[in-house]
Amino acid sequence: MTAAVADPATSGRRSRIRGLVATALNGIPGPLIIAVLVVDAVIALIIEVAYLPLYIGAVAVPITAVLAGPVNLALVWAVSTVSTRLSVLFLPVGAWLAAFLIAASRGPGGDFPLRSNLPTLLLFLCGAVIPLIYMYVVANRTKPGTKK
Repeated sequence: MTAAVADPATSGRRSRIRGLVATALNGIPGPLIIAVLVVDAVIALIIEVAYLPLYIGAVAVPITAVLAGPVNLALVWAVSTVSTRLSVLFLPVGAWLAAFLIAASRGPGGDFPLRSNLPTLLLFLCGAVIPLIYMYVVANRTKPGTKK
């Protein structure tokens, strides 16, 4: 078994980044920041769905499916600078998933923005699973000075 050792260089860098974010967002109410990030999650999905069927020559390149994970992870991380509650951290991912389900359903003209194919599955897995793994790690992280 190995013991987890806190690296002072890494924790110092994280606290500096959080301090810079807090300084930049100083004076803006937390609920407003969270609302903007939730709307940003929906806008990100719209862009990802629009560019999902991207082709370079004759080869399908679902680059937005691969980028959905880091984008949603960044949104969840940004929300974690405002609040540490898991229900609040889930808001951007929940909005993204709701917009995904709307995009996967039939539109008014009978069309489907998301087809039933591999790039759509990749978009769902990358966009939902990566931020949920981060939230799982945050929820199960032990606080310094506590024993498990």
